[in-house]
Amino acid sequence: MKKITIAILILLCLIPFNIFAAESGMALERAPVDITDNASLKRGAESFVNYCLTCHGASYMRYNRHRDIGYTNEEILEKLVFTGQKVGDLMESAMRKKEAEEWFGVVPPDLSVIARARGADWLYTYLKAFYRDETTATGWNNLVFDRAAMPHVLYQLQGEQKLVLKKTDKEEQKNLSLEKEGKLSAAEYDKFVGDLVNYLVYLGEPHANARKKLGIEVMIFLLGMLLLSYALKKEYWKDIH
Repeated sequence: MKKITIAILILLCLIPFNIFAAESGMALERAPVDITDNASLKRGAESFVNYCLTCHGASYMRYNRHRDIGYTNEEILEKLVFTGQKVGDLMESAMRKKEAEEWFGVVPPDLSVIARARGADWLYTYLKAFYRDETTATGWNNLVFDRAAMPHVLYQLQGEQKLVLKKTDKEEQKNLSLEKEGKLSAAEYDKFVGDLVNYLVYLGEPHANARKKLGIEVMIFLLGMLLLSYALKKEYWKDIH
């Protein structure tokens, strides 16, 4: 009975994500996540502060935490801080909530834990799924998140896509076609988005690498203690048996 209950709980946790992915009309692509790749994380961090931090905050993260991925304080101030903040300050958006609500109709969410809430694959696919839609307030729509309030801030890099509908007897298929090329090729844009999503995953748990390293060290220590304890037990009982 206990096993059945656990299985039901697991299924309930998975259902919302499966339904959302199915309703979007677009299968989620696998995000190239590797939070041990500091070069990718650096590129993602610089992309984040240039394209995302204006509207979205990351208020659980401090700039000086980027020393963990190889930045010095001087590099942080040069490459990541553009609003006169200090190295130890939180990564807060410069946009006021009242202004954001007037412009977009909703306050842009804080992105500190967005990768943990949505999932890396969802974010990766979402950032690639914008298309032109003149019926929306921003002129953009998204195949993963229908009528998203966020405009396509990366359109100059990706280009402009259009929605292509293909009707069959059973269903209506939705696909995207590149209508106007951007500054980056498709492969370059995929890499750009991959680095950005990789950084967002790191942002959700910046101490993950240290935690995993500590976990391995603890397991090695416990294994060593187990072997020593077993050897001590053999030595202690050898004269008794």
